[in-house]
Amino acid sequence: MNKYSNLQLEQWMQVAVELSKTNALGIAGGPFGAVVVKDSEIIAQGANSVLANNDPTAHAEVMAIRKACETLGTFQLEGCIVVTSCEPCPMCLGAIYWARPDAVYFANSRQDAAYIGFDDEFIYNEINTPLEERKIPMIHLPHPQAMQAFQTWQTKMDKTPY
Repeated sequence: MNKYSNLQLEQWMQVAVELSKTNALGIAGGPFGAVVVKDSEIIAQGANSVLANNDPTAHAEVMAIRKACETLGTFQLEGCIVVTSCEPCPMCLGAIYWARPDAVYFANSRQDAAYIGFDDEFIYNEINTPLEERKIPMIHLPHPQAMQAFQTWQTKMDKTPY
């Protein structure tokens, strides 16, 4: 059940869209913007900064999630929503699931993004491709001591699960 009115959602989407439009005119990155909302207030904004930061992970949703988590002092966004100018790419989708917001609202579809050159379909396809068939080789290189870190974490009494 949606606790926000259509008017509120439209206002927050307008902010995300304005971020994307501003970014489309600049040189920081692609035409994408996102906001994180908690208790009817925008607590964080993000725009694609891939080029400005030389960071392929600096997508609008990731930037907004980082700022929101910093603002809230937590690594999860329960009780928040993400409003973004475009359907999240696979990386942003993963970040969103790790952050655990209550919902995501988006304007443009991934097909719209593909039409202007931001086509992530190959990544969606790679996820289900066997390791040995992926475009970037994924090579399992076992190490005899690698499991020690996992075992330490598994038995750690004061860990914060996430």
